[in-house]
Amino acid sequence: MYYTREQMNKIKLAVLDLYNGIPNQGMRCIKDLIESFGDVLDYEVFDVRVDGVVPDLEAFDIFISSGGPGDPREGDGHWDEAYYGWLDAVWENNLTEGKSKKYVLFICHSFQMAVHHFGLAEVGPRRSISFGTFPVHPTKAGLEEPVFAGLDNPFTVADFRRFQVTQPDDETFKEIGAEILGLEKIRPHVDLERAVMAIRWSPEIIGTQFHPEADAEGMLTHFSRPEIKAEVIKDHGRKKWLKLMADLSDMSKVHTTHDTIIPNFLTASIEAVLKNGPLASKPQE
Repeated sequence: MYYTREQMNKIKLAVLDLYNGIPNQGMRCIKDLIESFGDVLDYEVFDVRVDGVVPDLEAFDIFISSGGPGDPREGDGHWDEAYYGWLDAVWENNLTEGKSKKYVLFICHSFQMAVHHFGLAEVGPRRSISFGTFPVHPTKAGLEEPVFAGLDNPFTVADFRRFQVTQPDDETFKEIGAEILGLEKIRPHVDLERAVMAIRWSPEIIGTQFHPEADAEGMLTHFSRPEIKAEVIKDHGRKKWLKLMADLSDMSKVHTTHDTIIPNFLTASIEAVLKNGPLASKPQE
């Protein structure tokens, strides 16, 4: 591949799309956020589950790995093995002295896969689907997390999932140096463990169980459509729909999360790449 002079001066970012070819809002939101950094970022999307391909580690500096459908503990033995191989390569690269660091953000399905792969906690089905907007409570580490800088305590997220991360393994966390950054909403009337909602694996790698890319304006439009509204009310009740619409309309909630987490991650990663260099991609002969 040949790069123009303008592209040669840009940092290279890869998006690992795990949506299995299913149309979704998540990828649109991720692309929109990346493109807001278009003066310094050049990106490419890899349809991991459809094409069975992962990015060449040497060709990119920053990675965002998306949400997706299905059981995060299962794959077809091909795309998932390629994904885990890529993940191991990133981890080993960042442990190797002299190698330029690679920066990664996991979202939802990717987050669950990474937790499962590293053995950080239990990954399993929820008793019922999490659907809508919910508070996330930062831990002590989360309150000091630069990617969360500017968020309230608790802060509101868009959360749509059938699986969850629970029962963190303290020894494994300690062994690899990972920290829990956020926990599920407090439910004193429910005798269930609060799920882990965000983890920092290392100075270069972070992940969230929720969807930090969620665009409140786009979601408002989507959930206002009569057929979608009727479906949500049928499956989750009118009270859930009303709360969802209220939280999406509140500029201090999902709007703020959207405008904070991924932009903070990208800003910090870009600064680190520029400081530590060299850039991953070079024009090929």
